[in-house]
Order: sequence, then structure tokens, then C-alpha cells
Amino acid sequence: MAEPLRIDLEALALRSGEAERLEIDLVAEAPLLGGEELPIEATPIATTIDVSRTTSGYALRLRADAAVLATCARCLGPARLELAIDAREVDQNGSVDSDLRSPYVADGLLDPVRWLHDAVVLALPERVLCRPDCAGLCPVCGISLNDVDPATHVHEREPDPRFAKLRELLD
Repeated sequence: MAEPLRIDLEALALRSGEAERLEIDLVAEAPLLGGEELPIEATPIATTIDVSRTTSGYALRLRADAAVLATCARCLGPARLELAIDAREVDQNGSVDSDLRSPYVADGLLDPVRWLHDAVVLALPERVLCRPDCAGLCPVCGISLNDVDPATHVHEREPDPRFAKLRELLD
């Protein structure tokens, strides 16, 4: 098994105020949404990581574009989500404040694969739709309302049960 990719921030030898841009291709693990694994359409993902040295640590930025394949929550058809990832982290050495410590940096090593995975998960919408105006499924017959003309797709209404005795008189 290959060693996980780590970026040695100290090896960049940045002085306070200096920055470095890294262009790398990353293979992120498919995210889970509601227990369903959502495959990433194209891997590896071209990723840009900006590392800026601060007086006591690093300011980090990760940018990438990813497409995730899923199932539409309304019509149960295929959905393709295009995500523009732009995530930022701060890691200040020796700080006890958890807001100033990045969970992706340990012992001066940045874990970009885990960071990208978490950024993809955070970029996912609450509800996956195949398109913003998805009409969903017909509650009577289950056909996708995206595939039919709503004006022509009608069903006979169920008779009102309150008039059942009157209908018996007609029989």
C-alpha cells in the first residue's frame, strides 16, 4: 500500500509573509450522503493549494473543481453535482485555541487528500436534485413528472368516501 500523500510545510522554507502555490492532482475518497456513496466523476482532481507563512504558522487555501454523481431526491434519477471547492485553514504553531489549529496539519505535515475529501463533503447541498426545477414523481402512478407533460398527465380522482352510501343507491 502506498504511503499517503503529505506536504511538508517546513520544507517549503517560507519566511513570514511569503507564499507558495502548489498545483497537485489528488484522488479523494468518495463522500457519503445519507449512507449512499457518491462517486467522484473524474479522478484525480486538479487541486491548487496556497500556503502562506504567518509570523507563527500558516494560512492555507485549497481550491478545486469536482463533479459528484448522485441520485435525485425528488425523481430518483441520476444527478450530477458540479462543486467549486474553496476551503481555507489556519494552523498556528503552539496555539491552544482549536480555531487556530488545522485538523489537516500534524507535525508540520499537511494531509491534502483528507482536506479535499472533507471540503467536498461540506460543499454538498442538503438535498441533491437532478435540476433545480425537478418535478419529482407522480404520487399516484410513480412516473417521473420530468418526462411527461403535466397538462396531459392526470388521474381519475378517488370518489369521496362520504358519499359511498349514495353511490350504493345508484347501483
